Formats: sequence, structure tokens, C-alpha cells
Amino acid sequence: MYNFEYKNPVKIIFGKGTIPNVANEIPKNKKVLMTYGGGSIKQTGVYDQVKNALKDVELLEFGGIEPNPHYETCMKAVELAKREKVDFLLSVGGGSVLDGTKFIAAAIMFEGNDPWDILDKPATSPVNAAIPLGAVLTLPATGSEMNGTGVITRAATLEKKAFASPLVMPQFSILDPECVFTLPDRQVANGVVDAFVHVMEQYLTFNVNAPLQDRLAESILTTLIEEGPKVLANRTDYEAAANFMWCATLALNGLIAAGVPQDWGTHLIGHELTAFHGIDHARTLAIVLPGMMSLKRENKKEKILQYGERIWGITEGTDDEKINAAIAKTVGFFESLGLPTTLPEYDVPEETIGKISLRFKESGLKLGEQRDIDFQMVEAILKDRL
Repeated sequence: MYNFEYKNPVKIIFGKGTIPNVANEIPKNKKVLMTYGGGSIKQTGVYDQVKNALKDVELLEFGGIEPNPHYETCMKAVELAKREKVDFLLSVGGGSVLDGTKFIAAAIMFEGNDPWDILDKPATSPVNAAIPLGAVLTLPATGSEMNGTGVITRAATLEKKAFASPLVMPQFSILDPECVFTLPDRQVANGVVDAFVHVMEQYLTFNVNAPLQDRLAESILTTLIEEGPKVLANRTDYEAAANFMWCATLALNGLIAAGVPQDWGTHLIGHELTAFHGIDHARTLAIVLPGMMSLKRENKKEKILQYGERIWGITEGTDDEKINAAIAKTVGFFESLGLPTTLPEYDVPEETIGKISLRFKESGLKLGEQRDIDFQMVEAILKDRL
């Protein structure tokens, strides 16, 4: 196991009926900007719960943050927050709203010329300050409620980039599993796969003798396989919704990453598919991960075999046969939730592969836990998904 430091200051308030508790968490005498997405929180009643709880708080609103939050939209919120001298942000929605809110929090305090540099030039434009924020989470998926990362899309240039800073970790996050009851099946299925692949990025690497982290990761994977279908089958199954929601949080709060290598190549390739074609984030992961497993089977052999045996009970055959079976089981699980796993199923033309490969070539970025995935390997991984 590697050396590591781990600190997670986010206060989690979990359970049914907990949304009104937001009134106890907002610091006194703060001017609050509530951010949200397309307005579904108004249809589900979450909006009214938050507004009623904060009736004594000076509260402004900013809606319209996209499922893949746009830089252009977030900058409108930054302008509003600066003009109104907002000093606390409250994200009400899913992980995309929260990602956008984290960027807004950092961009408000950014002293350079273009806040996009936070994402595009993190080495020279780090997050040095951010206004505080909290979250009411309505969609389990990204784990953004308990980490300091965010992903933003710049629509004008078809770019999607991530940033990270402990300064944008929420002060608190309220997780009421009953919010899952009103979500569309597509969003639930996406959330299950998103959380699943978050775990795989931290687990499916190489062995560093960290058996506890391995088993923690495997427990999340197994629980998602068990509970995800239950949520889709019965949208008012509170226990299944609660287990799913907590899995999504634990999948990316840093705990299973402590002391182990991490990959994140699947995510970085997937971001390009979203940037070029607007495909749901989780669905890009469902496309890319099987190709990643297949093309990097030698580097990841020990862990793929362990994954196949412990998660899917695969013990028979040669190593290649067992790896193929593990990939097939993974694909089967994603497709059973309603997520196609090949590029043609999303009408992605082969020419997009060349565009994505060129971006990685021009950036010189190497992906994977060993930084050995270059632009040519990216191309091969995507061609595997045709």
C-alpha cells in the first residue's frame, strides 16, 4: 500500500425527511445563491421544501444548469453572485448542478483573466480561494456531494474538463433517498453505472497489496449490482434507494482511493464523447470501459481476474477466457440497466475517433494508472467499441 493522506470534512445528513435540516446548516447572516438545473426540483417538491426551510434566509436563485454544466452558463451565475455580493452557495439537484456550483464558487474568487484556466491550466491557475457551499442532493451518481472535484463543459469549443480542490468541498450535503422515487429510469440507470465505473477506476489497476481497499471497492460493486435493479424495478423501495445513494457517495469520497493507484482513463476518453456528441456521461463510461478492459488486459490482468472471480464468480478457463467473460458480464450488467455499450448505438461515426485521438496527440496527455495510454491506444480502445 502507498503512503497517503486522507481528510474529508464534508458533513453528511442522510435519510428520509432530512431536507428541511438545511435551515440548520446555512451559516447565519449569509446571502445565499441557490443553484439548480432544469426545474425538476419544482415538480418533485424539493424546491418547496428548501424554500420553506430557508424562508428567513436572504435567498437568490439561479436555475438552468445543464446535465453537463456549461462554462457559459456558470459564468452567468458568477456575474449574478458578484453583483449581488453573494457569500454562500447552495446546490439543489444532482451531481452536475453541484459540479457547476463548485466551479462558480471558485470562479467568483478567481483573480486571473479567464476562469476557464482553472480547468485548462490547473498547474498555473490553481484554485486559491472559493466561497463556501452546501448541497441538497437529488440524484445519486457522481459522488460530488463528498469530494472536491467538478467537471465543466465549454460549449463554444466542445471541451469537457475536470478540476479539483479541497476548497470546493461542500460544507454539508443532505441526502434524502426519497428523492430517488421521482427520478426517471434513465437517470437512475445512469447513476448506477456512473458509481460503478468510479469504483472501477480506483480498483481495476494493479496490485499494491491493499486488500482492505480492494474489498471495500468490491463491496460497493456488489451492492450496486444487487440494489440497482431493485431501484429500477420498484421506484418506491426506500431501502434499495438508500443503499444505492450511499454507494454512489462512497464510490468517490476518496476512501477507496487511499493508498492505491488510480486510472481515470475511461473518464477522460468518455468526456470527449460527451463534448463532441452530448452523450450522457455514464453512457460514455459504459461504452469505453469494456474497450479499456480488453485493450489493457495484460497490464490489468491480475485485477481483472480478481474482479471476475470475486464479483462474477468466474473461475473456469484460460486467463484470456476469464477476462473475456468478465468483460461480457460487465457489458451485460450495463445493458440490463438499459445502457448500450457500443459507439454505433449512439450514432457516433468512426471519424469522431480520429478527432478524439488527435486531441490527445496534441495535448501529449498520457492516461492510465501507469501513464502508458497514448493517443494511439485511445484510438484502439474506441475502435474496439465500434
